[in-house]
Amino acid sequence: MKAIVDHRQAYHNPQYFMATGKVLPNPEQPRRIKVLEDGAIAAGANFEPPKDFGMGPIATIHSPQYLTFLQNIYNRWNRLHGSGEEVIPNVHPASRSDSYPKSAVGQAGYHQADTACPINGDTWISAYWSAQTAITAADLIIKGNACAYALSRPPGHHAFADLAGGFCFLNNTAIAAKYLSLHGKRVAILDIDVHHGNGTQGIFYETNEIFTVSLHADTERFYPFFWGQSQERGLGFGNGYNLNIPLNRGTKDDEYLAALQNALNAILTFGADVVVVALGLDAYENDPLKGLAITTIGFGRIGSAIAGLNTSTLFVQEGGYLSDELGDNLTSFLNGYQTI
Repeated sequence: MKAIVDHRQAYHNPQYFMATGKVLPNPEQPRRIKVLEDGAIAAGANFEPPKDFGMGPIATIHSPQYLTFLQNIYNRWNRLHGSGEEVIPNVHPASRSDSYPKSAVGQAGYHQADTACPINGDTWISAYWSAQTAITAADLIIKGNACAYALSRPPGHHAFADLAGGFCFLNNTAIAAKYLSLHGKRVAILDIDVHHGNGTQGIFYETNEIFTVSLHADTERFYPFFWGQSQERGLGFGNGYNLNIPLNRGTKDDEYLAALQNALNAILTFGADVVVVALGLDAYENDPLKGLAITTIGFGRIGSAIAGLNTSTLFVQEGGYLSDELGDNLTSFLNGYQTI
Protein backbone atom coordinates (compact mmCIF):
# COMPACT_ATOMS: atom_id res chain seq x y z
CA MET A 1 0.00 0.00 0.00
CA LYS A 2 1.29 3.45 -0.91
CA ALA A 3 1.33 5.89 1.99
CA ILE A 4 2.05 9.59 2.44
CA VAL A 5 3.57 11.45 5.39
CA ASP A 6 5.31 14.77 5.95
CA HIS A 7 7.36 15.25 9.09
CA ARG A 8 6.68 18.99 9.17
CA GLN A 9 3.39 17.84 10.67
CA ALA A 10 5.33 17.36 13.91
CA TYR A 11 6.05 21.08 14.26
CA HIS A 12 2.63 21.67 15.82
CA ASN A 13 3.18 20.75 19.46
CA PRO A 14 0.12 21.80 21.49
CA GLN A 15 0.69 22.01 25.21
CA TYR A 16 -2.75 22.20 26.77
CA PHE A 17 -6.45 21.75 26.40
CA MET A 18 -9.29 22.21 28.86
CA ALA A 19 -11.76 19.48 29.84
CA THR A 20 -14.29 19.47 32.69
CA GLY A 21 -12.85 22.72 33.96
CA LYS A 22 -9.27 21.45 34.17
CA VAL A 23 -6.24 22.48 32.15
CA LEU A 24 -4.69 19.19 30.99
CA PRO A 25 -1.75 18.12 28.81
CA ASN A 26 -2.87 17.96 25.18
CA PRO A 27 -3.09 14.32 24.01
CA GLU A 28 -2.71 15.16 20.32
CA GLN A 29 1.08 14.92 20.39
CA PRO A 30 3.69 14.91 17.58
CA ARG A 31 4.93 11.47 18.65
CA ARG A 32 1.72 10.03 17.18
CA ILE A 33 3.33 10.41 13.74
CA LYS A 34 6.25 8.09 14.48
CA VAL A 35 4.07 5.50 16.22
CA LEU A 36 1.55 5.45 13.36
CA GLU A 37 4.25 5.45 10.70
CA ASP A 38 5.87 2.41 12.30
CA GLY A 39 2.48 0.70 12.52
CA ALA A 40 1.77 1.28 8.84
CA ILE A 41 5.25 0.10 7.80
CA ALA A 42 4.68 -3.10 9.78
CA ALA A 43 1.65 -3.67 7.54
CA GLY A 44 3.77 -3.20 4.41
CA ALA A 45 3.08 0.47 3.71
CA ASN A 46 5.62 2.32 1.57
CA PHE A 47 5.84 5.99 2.55
CA GLU A 48 6.69 8.95 0.39
CA PRO A 49 6.40 12.71 1.00
CA PRO A 50 3.44 14.72 -0.27
CA LYS A 51 3.41 17.02 -3.24
CA ASP A 52 2.36 20.63 -2.78
CA PHE A 53 -0.98 21.17 -4.49
CA GLY A 54 -1.21 24.72 -3.14
CA MET A 55 -4.17 26.45 -1.54
CA GLY A 56 -6.73 25.63 -4.22
CA PRO A 57 -7.91 22.22 -2.96
CA ILE A 58 -7.96 23.50 0.63
CA ALA A 59 -10.05 26.53 -0.37
CA THR A 60 -12.70 24.30 -1.96
CA ILE A 61 -13.64 23.48 1.65
CA HIS A 62 -12.43 26.34 3.86
CA SER A 63 -13.30 30.01 3.46
CA PRO A 64 -10.61 32.60 2.63
CA GLN A 65 -11.56 34.43 5.84
CA TYR A 66 -10.84 31.33 7.93
CA LEU A 67 -7.62 30.49 6.11
CA THR A 68 -6.39 34.05 6.64
CA PHE A 69 -7.20 33.70 10.34
CA LEU A 70 -5.24 30.45 10.68
CA GLN A 71 -2.20 31.89 8.93
CA ASN A 72 -2.04 35.11 10.94
CA ILE A 73 -3.70 34.71 14.33
CA TYR A 74 -0.65 33.56 16.29
CA ASN A 75 1.40 36.65 15.42
CA ARG A 76 -1.58 38.90 16.13
CA TRP A 77 -2.19 37.11 19.44
CA ASN A 78 1.43 37.63 20.49
CA ARG A 79 1.01 41.39 20.11
CA LEU A 80 -1.69 41.41 22.79
CA HIS A 81 -0.53 42.53 26.22
CA GLY A 82 -0.28 39.57 28.59
CA SER A 83 -1.35 36.97 26.03
CA GLY A 84 -0.81 33.28 26.72
CA GLU A 85 1.61 31.11 24.76
CA GLU A 86 -1.18 29.52 22.72
CA VAL A 87 -4.28 30.96 21.07
CA ILE A 88 -7.21 29.66 23.12
CA PRO A 89 -10.60 31.41 22.95
CA ASN A 90 -12.59 32.60 25.94
CA VAL A 91 -15.66 34.06 24.20
CA HIS A 92 -17.86 32.77 21.38
CA PRO A 93 -20.68 34.18 19.23
CA ALA A 94 -24.20 32.93 19.79
CA SER A 95 -24.51 32.08 16.07
CA ARG A 96 -22.43 32.14 12.86
CA SER A 97 -24.47 35.13 11.67
CA ASP A 98 -23.33 37.37 14.54
CA SER A 99 -20.91 40.23 13.94
CA TYR A 100 -17.36 39.41 12.82
CA PRO A 101 -15.05 41.35 15.16
CA LYS A 102 -11.71 42.95 14.30
CA SER A 103 -10.18 41.87 17.62
CA ALA A 104 -7.83 38.87 17.66
CA VAL A 105 -9.60 37.66 20.81
CA GLY A 106 -13.00 37.94 19.16
CA GLN A 107 -11.87 36.25 15.96
CA ALA A 108 -10.36 33.40 17.98
CA GLY A 109 -13.76 32.87 19.56
CA TYR A 110 -15.44 33.00 16.16
CA HIS A 111 -13.10 30.49 14.50
CA GLN A 112 -12.29 28.10 17.38
CA ALA A 113 -15.20 26.04 18.63
CA ASP A 114 -13.64 24.90 21.89
CA THR A 115 -10.52 24.86 24.05
CA ALA A 116 -9.12 21.70 22.41
CA CYS A 117 -7.63 23.39 19.34
CA PRO A 118 -4.85 25.68 20.65
CA ILE A 119 -2.89 27.48 17.95
CA ASN A 120 0.84 28.11 18.24
CA GLY A 121 3.48 29.44 15.89
CA ASP A 122 3.81 26.16 14.00
CA THR A 123 0.18 25.14 13.76
CA TRP A 124 -0.43 26.50 10.27
CA ILE A 125 2.56 24.80 8.63
CA SER A 126 1.68 21.44 10.21
CA ALA A 127 -2.00 21.74 9.29
CA TYR A 128 -1.07 22.77 5.74
CA TRP A 129 1.14 19.71 5.21
CA SER A 130 -1.42 17.49 6.88
CA ALA A 131 -3.90 18.61 4.22
CA GLN A 132 -1.35 18.21 1.43
CA THR A 133 -0.70 14.68 2.69
CA ALA A 134 -4.38 13.83 2.25
CA ILE A 135 -4.58 15.53 -1.17
CA THR A 136 -1.50 13.66 -2.41
CA ALA A 137 -2.97 10.35 -1.27
CA ALA A 138 -6.24 11.24 -3.02
CA ASP A 139 -4.27 11.96 -6.17
CA LEU A 140 -2.82 8.44 -5.99
CA ILE A 141 -6.41 7.14 -6.19
CA ILE A 142 -7.09 9.38 -9.20
CA LYS A 143 -4.00 7.91 -10.87
CA GLY A 144 -5.31 4.38 -10.48
CA ASN A 145 -4.14 3.09 -7.12
CA ALA A 146 -6.73 0.89 -5.46
CA CYS A 147 -5.93 2.21 -1.99
CA ALA A 148 -3.68 4.69 -0.20
CA TYR A 149 -3.02 5.78 3.38
CA ALA A 150 -2.58 9.43 4.38
CA LEU A 151 -0.86 9.86 7.74
CA SER A 152 -2.40 13.27 8.36
CA ARG A 153 -1.65 15.01 11.62
CA PRO A 154 -3.10 17.21 13.11
CA PRO A 155 -6.41 15.46 12.37
CA GLY A 156 -9.30 17.17 10.65
CA HIS A 157 -12.83 15.81 10.99
CA HIS A 158 -13.97 18.27 13.69
CA ALA A 159 -13.05 21.27 11.51
CA PHE A 160 -15.95 23.00 9.75
CA ALA A 161 -15.56 25.29 6.75
CA ASP A 162 -14.63 28.22 8.99
CA LEU A 163 -14.23 26.68 12.44
CA ALA A 164 -11.50 24.70 14.20
CA GLY A 165 -12.30 22.32 17.03
CA GLY A 166 -11.33 19.09 18.76
CA PHE A 167 -7.59 19.18 17.83
CA CYS A 168 -8.55 19.87 14.18
CA PHE A 169 -7.84 22.88 11.92
CA LEU A 170 -8.18 21.82 8.27
CA ASN A 171 -10.62 19.06 7.42
CA ASN A 172 -8.27 16.69 5.61
CA THR A 173 -10.95 14.08 4.96
CA ALA A 174 -13.34 16.62 3.44
CA ILE A 175 -10.59 18.21 1.35
CA ALA A 176 -9.55 14.82 -0.05
CA ALA A 177 -13.16 13.80 -0.71
CA LYS A 178 -13.88 17.04 -2.56
CA TYR A 179 -10.70 16.63 -4.60
CA LEU A 180 -11.82 13.16 -5.65
CA SER A 181 -15.32 14.37 -6.45
CA LEU A 182 -14.01 17.20 -8.62
CA HIS A 183 -12.06 14.58 -10.55
CA GLY A 184 -15.22 12.68 -11.41
CA LYS A 185 -15.37 10.15 -8.58
CA ARG A 186 -18.55 9.21 -6.73
CA VAL A 187 -17.43 9.54 -3.12
CA ALA A 188 -18.68 8.30 0.21
CA ILE A 189 -17.02 9.20 3.51
CA LEU A 190 -16.99 6.56 6.24
CA ASP A 191 -15.92 8.00 9.59
CA ILE A 192 -14.96 5.31 12.14
CA ASP A 193 -13.37 7.62 14.70
CA VAL A 194 -14.82 7.24 18.21
CA HIS A 195 -16.00 10.86 17.95
CA HIS A 196 -18.64 12.02 15.50
CA GLY A 197 -17.22 13.77 12.45
CA ASN A 198 -19.22 16.91 13.05
CA GLY A 199 -17.10 19.16 10.85
CA THR A 200 -17.32 16.77 7.91
CA GLN A 201 -21.07 16.46 8.39
CA GLY A 202 -21.46 20.23 8.50
CA ILE A 203 -19.42 20.79 5.34
CA PHE A 204 -21.49 18.40 3.21
CA TYR A 205 -24.84 18.62 5.05
CA GLU A 206 -26.73 20.39 2.27
CA THR A 207 -25.35 18.56 -0.75
CA ASN A 208 -26.03 15.20 -2.39
CA GLU A 209 -22.58 15.24 -3.99
CA ILE A 210 -20.94 13.21 -1.21
CA PHE A 211 -22.53 10.66 1.13
CA THR A 212 -21.33 11.05 4.73
CA VAL A 213 -21.52 8.21 7.25
CA SER A 214 -20.27 8.24 10.85
CA LEU A 215 -20.13 5.49 13.49
CA HIS A 216 -19.27 6.91 16.90
CA ALA A 217 -19.93 6.90 20.62
CA ASP A 218 -23.34 8.39 21.31
CA THR A 219 -22.92 12.16 21.56
CA GLU A 220 -25.66 12.69 24.13
CA ARG A 221 -22.91 12.31 26.76
CA PHE A 222 -19.74 12.39 24.65
CA TYR A 223 -17.84 14.93 22.54
CA PRO A 224 -18.81 16.73 20.30
CA PHE A 225 -22.21 16.70 22.11
CA PHE A 226 -24.27 18.90 19.76
CA TRP A 227 -24.10 16.77 16.60
CA GLY A 228 -24.16 13.10 15.71
CA GLN A 229 -27.69 11.85 16.35
CA SER A 230 -29.53 9.56 13.93
CA GLN A 231 -32.19 12.14 13.06
CA GLU A 232 -29.52 14.37 11.45
CA ARG A 233 -30.01 13.25 7.85
CA GLY A 234 -29.04 16.36 5.86
CA LEU A 235 -30.89 19.43 4.59
CA GLY A 236 -32.19 20.51 1.20
CA PHE A 237 -30.44 18.59 -1.57
CA GLY A 238 -28.52 16.80 1.18
CA ASN A 239 -31.59 15.31 2.84
CA GLY A 240 -30.91 11.59 3.18
CA TYR A 241 -27.22 11.89 2.30
CA ASN A 242 -25.97 11.95 5.90
CA LEU A 243 -26.11 8.84 8.08
CA ASN A 244 -25.19 8.82 11.78
CA ILE A 245 -24.94 5.58 13.72
CA PRO A 246 -24.42 6.47 17.40
CA LEU A 247 -23.25 3.57 19.57
CA ASN A 248 -23.52 2.94 23.29
CA ARG A 249 -20.45 3.73 25.35
CA GLY A 250 -18.32 0.62 25.72
CA THR A 251 -19.57 -1.04 22.52
CA LYS A 252 -17.37 -4.06 21.73
CA ASP A 253 -16.24 -5.74 18.53
CA ASP A 254 -19.24 -7.85 17.56
CA GLU A 255 -21.85 -5.15 18.11
CA TYR A 256 -19.65 -2.62 16.31
CA LEU A 257 -19.20 -4.91 13.31
CA ALA A 258 -22.96 -5.36 13.03
CA ALA A 259 -23.48 -1.59 12.99
CA LEU A 260 -20.64 -1.18 10.51
CA GLN A 261 -22.35 -3.59 8.13
CA ASN A 262 -25.40 -1.31 8.09
CA ALA A 263 -23.11 1.59 7.16
CA LEU A 264 -21.44 -0.43 4.41
CA ASN A 265 -24.80 -1.50 2.99
CA ALA A 266 -25.82 2.16 2.75
CA ILE A 267 -22.57 3.01 0.96
CA LEU A 268 -23.20 0.20 -1.52
CA THR A 269 -26.69 1.58 -2.16
CA PHE A 270 -25.17 5.02 -2.84
CA GLY A 271 -22.97 3.43 -5.49
CA ALA A 272 -19.68 4.97 -4.41
CA ASP A 273 -16.63 4.14 -6.49
CA VAL A 274 -14.29 5.65 -3.87
CA VAL A 275 -14.66 5.45 -0.10
CA VAL A 276 -12.71 7.91 2.03
CA VAL A 277 -12.27 6.36 5.46
CA ALA A 278 -11.76 8.85 8.28
CA LEU A 279 -9.54 6.44 10.16
CA GLY A 280 -9.80 7.11 13.87
CA LEU A 281 -8.22 4.48 16.08
CA ASP A 282 -9.54 6.00 19.29
CA ALA A 283 -12.41 3.51 19.45
CA TYR A 284 -9.78 1.27 21.08
CA GLU A 285 -10.66 -0.17 24.48
CA ASN A 286 -7.59 1.42 26.13
CA ASP A 287 -7.49 4.73 24.26
CA PRO A 288 -6.98 7.68 26.65
CA LEU A 289 -10.27 9.27 25.48
CA LYS A 290 -12.30 6.10 26.20
CA GLY A 291 -15.63 5.83 24.40
CA LEU A 292 -15.88 2.41 22.78
CA ALA A 293 -14.10 -0.89 23.44
CA ILE A 294 -12.69 -2.19 20.16
CA THR A 295 -9.80 -4.66 20.49
CA THR A 296 -6.67 -4.84 18.37
CA ILE A 297 -8.10 -7.92 16.65
CA GLY A 298 -11.34 -6.02 16.17
CA PHE A 299 -9.58 -3.36 14.10
CA GLY A 300 -8.45 -6.09 11.73
CA ARG A 301 -12.04 -7.26 11.39
CA ILE A 302 -13.14 -3.68 10.66
CA GLY A 303 -10.49 -3.40 7.94
CA SER A 304 -11.65 -6.67 6.40
CA ALA A 305 -15.28 -5.55 6.41
CA ILE A 306 -14.41 -2.30 4.61
CA ALA A 307 -12.40 -4.23 2.04
CA GLY A 308 -15.57 -6.16 1.27
CA LEU A 309 -16.96 -3.04 -0.41
CA ASN A 310 -14.56 -3.75 -3.29
CA THR A 311 -14.10 -0.05 -4.05
CA SER A 312 -11.06 2.19 -4.23
CA THR A 313 -10.31 3.28 -0.68
CA LEU A 314 -8.45 6.24 0.76
CA PHE A 315 -7.57 6.11 4.45
CA VAL A 316 -7.08 9.49 6.10
CA GLN A 317 -5.76 9.37 9.65
CA GLU A 318 -7.94 11.03 12.26
CA GLY A 319 -7.81 10.23 16.00
CA GLY A 320 -6.08 7.54 17.95
CA TYR A 321 -4.00 8.73 20.86
CA LEU A 322 -0.86 7.47 22.50
CA SER A 323 -1.18 4.04 24.05
CA ASP A 324 1.10 1.01 23.95
CA GLU A 325 -1.07 -0.53 21.23
CA LEU A 326 -1.69 2.45 18.93
CA GLY A 327 0.74 1.29 16.25
CA ASP A 328 -0.42 -2.32 16.58
CA ASN A 329 -4.02 -1.21 16.03
CA LEU A 330 -3.10 0.47 12.76
CA THR A 331 -1.11 -2.58 11.67
CA SER A 332 -4.08 -4.83 12.46
CA PHE A 333 -6.49 -2.59 10.57
CA LEU A 334 -4.37 -2.30 7.43
CA ASN A 335 -3.53 -6.01 7.45
CA GLY A 336 -7.22 -6.82 7.80
CA TYR A 337 -8.01 -4.62 4.81
CA GLN A 338 -5.27 -6.13 2.67
CA THR A 339 -6.11 -9.79 3.36
CA ILE A 340 -9.36 -9.65 1.40
